[in-house]
Amino acid sequence: MSTSLQLEPGSPAAILADRIEKSVATVAVIGMGYVGFPLARALHEVGYRVIGFDIDDRKIEMMQRGESYLGHLGQDYFRSLTEGERFSPTNDPERIADADVVILCVPTPLGPHQEPDLSYVIDSTRLVAKRLRPGQLIVLESTTYPGTTRDEMLPILEESGLQSGKDFFVAFSPEREDPGRVGVTTAQIPKLVGGLDEPSTRLAVTFYSNAIAQVHEVSSAEVAEAAKILENVYRAVNIALVNELKVVFDRLGIDVWEVVAAAATKPFGFQAFYPGPGLGGHCIPIDPFYLAWRAKQAGHPTRFIELAGEINSGMPRVVVERVAEALNEDGMALNGAKVLVSGIAYKPDIDDIRETPAASIIEMLQEQGAEVSYHDPHCPTFPEMKKHDLDLASVDMNPATLQSANCVLIVTDHAAVDYAMIGEHANLVVDTRNAMANVVDPKARVIKA
Repeated sequence: MSTSLQLEPGSPAAILADRIEKSVATVAVIGMGYVGFPLARALHEVGYRVIGFDIDDRKIEMMQRGESYLGHLGQDYFRSLTEGERFSPTNDPERIADADVVILCVPTPLGPHQEPDLSYVIDSTRLVAKRLRPGQLIVLESTTYPGTTRDEMLPILEESGLQSGKDFFVAFSPEREDPGRVGVTTAQIPKLVGGLDEPSTRLAVTFYSNAIAQVHEVSSAEVAEAAKILENVYRAVNIALVNELKVVFDRLGIDVWEVVAAAATKPFGFQAFYPGPGLGGHCIPIDPFYLAWRAKQAGHPTRFIELAGEINSGMPRVVVERVAEALNEDGMALNGAKVLVSGIAYKPDIDDIRETPAASIIEMLQEQGAEVSYHDPHCPTFPEMKKHDLDLASVDMNPATLQSANCVLIVTDHAAVDYAMIGEHANLVVDTRNAMANVVDPKARVIKA
């Protein structure tokens, strides 16, 4: 611990600090999904005892059997944690009381009017508050608007009668996972940490420093919350810019992909962002709206962010319109056309469909009378989604399937897909990812969208 923070011997902070420094602390990770599971594994690897809590009975049962429910992580990755002697998966909330450190890795979705839905954070905090004891550190990792940790979580925790900063400690440390990224582990991703007070910050920094290679301390939980929002707003705004330019350049007969590649030759002052059929994943399509909502509460609407959200959320419709135009050029209407969608995951080479633009695209195609099927090597069936009801299963991609489709629409550019075969046997390809760029002399008519 920092010499600037004097801990009273025998105090809850001193006892917790000692357990953290010796890596004998027990950690409860609440929410064993795309964020919680990799974090639990990283903490387990450095000696912490880890309780993996989730309300999903299926996840608990699969962890107990050592089976992976996150396809991109693989079976060996799962077993390295689930078969560890210091790991115990559970759906029993009473186990939270056994933990010295409790980390909340729960979803923060949007409500029906693009407003923040903190129900998972609130419910999880109440779960912890009922079992809160002196000497516990509570950390929120879920992305949210500045002020959530202090204004929403803390009052619930203080209902226990314990005092924050003295009896228990609270910090915010945003997750920065990038599912499917190869060569970078959770332990290698720099960690931001900001507490509600100095003892909380110091305890959280020491805790994460045992497992994460680089920990960056900030002055408050609000700074850490705002930094994560900024990361995703930055990407959302720049993607919106290139998405809007894609439509403009298309009308001018200019290839946006070539334009981006040309601009990227400049070694300074430019970072390449690429267009697509819309935004997916849990962060970029959602997090900017959290800041936009909070800004409105503060009396200052964020027009730039809201405009970017409008552009990005409108891209699925642009794609569907391009498919209709391409079919029309072949003398065929979208109504009654057979459209084969290649890829439904929100990004390449994973099975994650959270906020995937493929769902909206398929629904729009169906609404206009198209007969839609899909192929995705990572998603054998279209998973259940709150906003969409799509009862579809992946079809085999082979010459016969391609020839029978009036249009192949590439939504996600998985590496496992044979694009040369698509070019050889498809009639029409609408490519939203520039996946066909390296296919030499395709027989299919290829339209970039």
